[in-house]
Amino acid sequence: MNKEYAVGIDIGGTHITTAIIDVKNMQLIDLSLHKESFDSNLPVDQVMSIWEKAIQTSIKNSKVESVIGLSVCMPGPFDYENGICWIKDQSKYEHFYGLNVRYLFQGTLNLSSDFPIFFENDAVCFGKGEVYKDAGNLSKKVMAITLGTGLGACFIDKGVSVATGESVPADGEIYNLTFKESMAEDYVSARGLINRYKTLTGKTLNNGLELFNLAKAGDTNAIKAFNEMGSDLAEIVIPWLKKFNADGFIIGGKIANASEFFLADFNKKVKEAGIEIEVSISKDNEAAALIGAVSLLYTA
Repeated sequence: MNKEYAVGIDIGGTHITTAIIDVKNMQLIDLSLHKESFDSNLPVDQVMSIWEKAIQTSIKNSKVESVIGLSVCMPGPFDYENGICWIKDQSKYEHFYGLNVRYLFQGTLNLSSDFPIFFENDAVCFGKGEVYKDAGNLSKKVMAITLGTGLGACFIDKGVSVATGESVPADGEIYNLTFKESMAEDYVSARGLINRYKTLTGKTLNNGLELFNLAKAGDTNAIKAFNEMGSDLAEIVIPWLKKFNADGFIIGGKIANASEFFLADFNKKVKEAGIEIEVSISKDNEAAALIGAVSLLYTA
């Protein structure tokens, strides 16, 4: 049997990561992994040009002759079935609101209208990828989240994403849950961390990496910002860990790299709530998301 390959694409608020995946074996071709950082608020044609460059670079570096589809991890709100972006007032993709991203890919890459292009929530892709990477998770109920420019979440029961029913929040999303004075993502995200640091110090940082570097250097206010985020995250997810009866909780996203500063506070609150659960930090966010995305083709 000839091998089949697909392009896995992970799109975030400030980056695109692409790779070629062996669909049958769900394995990433190492040399194909490529990443581009960019401003998602650039005009649409400029953003699409950056995406095209990343995809073509992965295909070239993989040396595969053809691909059978594209599978795209996208942040929400997004109509994943129809490929329409509904992101608004989130400081990202300001010019994409209401646009059909499937059509944009078809036009930019000169693809036929029947070429398979799948979309899925970035957190669901991450969660599915983690499940596929560890076969033991296929028999469990797992809640996975992504911490970065936003707060993503997914609920997976025996390998199947659950987004409806009383055991999960609406659409399986937690970013928009009412929390404190606004919503969850305003506190648990890069902007939440930056805002908290500003409240503590009066200083404005450019990004989460600056805050992480300050914490690594021993800045007590930076460390406090991460500590408080860990406690906030626990408050947000505890009710849903209970309702979903989750066996495992997996944390991914860029901010997961700073777990040394927030995980203890998170675990403390979870334990105080009487929840016994396996909490883990993803060791390879990028590969998990890309494999999880291409799993859509595998099961299509």
